[in-house]
Amino acid sequence: MAAREQDIVAIIKEEIQQFGAEVTTANVGTVVELGDGIARVHGLSAAKYNELLQFPHDIMGLALNLEEDNVGAVILGEYNRISEGDEVRATGRVVEVPVGDPIIGRVLDPLGRPRDGKGPIKTEKSRPIERVAPGVTMREPVDTPIMTGIKAVDSMIPIGRGQRELIIGDRFTGKSAIAIDAIIAQKGENVICIYVAVGQKTSKVAQVVATLEKYEAMNHTIVVTADASDPAPLQYIAPYAGCAMGEEFMEEGKDVLIVYDDLYKHAWAYRQLSLLLRRPPGREAYPGDVFYLHSRLLERSARLSSELGGGSLTALPIIETQAGDMSAYIPTNVISITDGQIYLEPDLFNAGIRPAANVGLSVSRVGGSAQRKAMRQVAGTLRLELAQFRELQAFAQFGAADLDKATRDQLDRGRRITEILKQPQYAPMSLGQQVTILYAVTKGYLDEVPVEKVLAYEESFHRFMKTSYPDIERSITEDKEIKPDTEEALRKAISEFNEGSAY
Repeated sequence: MAAREQDIVAIIKEEIQQFGAEVTTANVGTVVELGDGIARVHGLSAAKYNELLQFPHDIMGLALNLEEDNVGAVILGEYNRISEGDEVRATGRVVEVPVGDPIIGRVLDPLGRPRDGKGPIKTEKSRPIERVAPGVTMREPVDTPIMTGIKAVDSMIPIGRGQRELIIGDRFTGKSAIAIDAIIAQKGENVICIYVAVGQKTSKVAQVVATLEKYEAMNHTIVVTADASDPAPLQYIAPYAGCAMGEEFMEEGKDVLIVYDDLYKHAWAYRQLSLLLRRPPGREAYPGDVFYLHSRLLERSARLSSELGGGSLTALPIIETQAGDMSAYIPTNVISITDGQIYLEPDLFNAGIRPAANVGLSVSRVGGSAQRKAMRQVAGTLRLELAQFRELQAFAQFGAADLDKATRDQLDRGRRITEILKQPQYAPMSLGQQVTILYAVTKGYLDEVPVEKVLAYEESFHRFMKTSYPDIERSITEDKEIKPDTEEALRKAISEFNEGSAY
């Protein structure tokens, strides 16, 4: 019995020696007001801007308003599970997302949580969603194109790696279609793509993912989605989360293409948050810093200098206009930040011209210097001819019989160019394919082809070139220019096709 008591005493002594209470300090507050996904928290005196706050039930919040006696926080989750009087803890961390190769091919929410049912993300690397954009000395000029595979874009509104090219237009004019085609065209080009869906219908996002999987583009794509049913705070942070994921690859020396679809809904989500946080409203009820909302996001797109690895982040922001009003608040803001815009016109779209790019209002401010020499050789006069055709067409409809032969010829050429620039969705073309058909139309080889047969002609022509003269397209794609001997071979090939083809 005595031996047993001694054992118990020894165990108690050992427990006492090993006992050590760690003293920890925590910045703790209390929810004093709650409503519409916004919590006012009293007591978080040391909270920082954009700091993550820990609410009960593992729900996180984001500190956005730091006021004298309380903190205004937006709740990133089910705010109906939180009630007044709940304890809130400051975490000392800002919002971070997982980054690296394991997230390629995945569908994530803005906090990096998987939404595709393929299990957890197996990466230990993460980075904050907000970061200061690279400075001037850290960048290099944009001089390398990112081919979208769309003739109208690559020839007249070219996009360079590191550029920010806005896609703008009314609802149902094919804005997302251009972006999706650009992502599909990067297959085999060593470009990682990120598609950020902000405020879109869940069915549309599912459709985009299914399309990318069908065309084997998910192998190089990350989808970040904050659907229309998600809380406004998640929609607000989604573009920054996608940008942070892209920056990781850019800093590794890789090329990244990111699509923000769309920034109008992003501004709406931010306006909702700001009004609920009782920030003073400005024009159209947007807060005063709505310009900074998008400028700090889009300025992070860059082409880094060779000392920093030479990676690039190219942005294709999308803006939906209302009744074609490009002079509205958010569209003008984003136009002033970006390096050009592709304006899609409803009238052209309804007339069957797709992509419905208005050449007069679309511009690329740096892409011309990044354009391949082969494309410059054939597309130099294309934009001018098309713009002149559109003007002539407006006058010609009043009196076609009175036109002289030169004007009629110019109108006929313009109609054929318009037909050639039409392109079905999900059918991106290589540089060689684009250059050969544009060469044929600009040099007058299609002048005798009836306008209604131009698309059939193009289809047969590409088939003919692929089977009979594959070296021509290959040499143009590899050389990035039309060399004299290649041009001679191309002329012969087109003449041979015209003589023996019934389209």
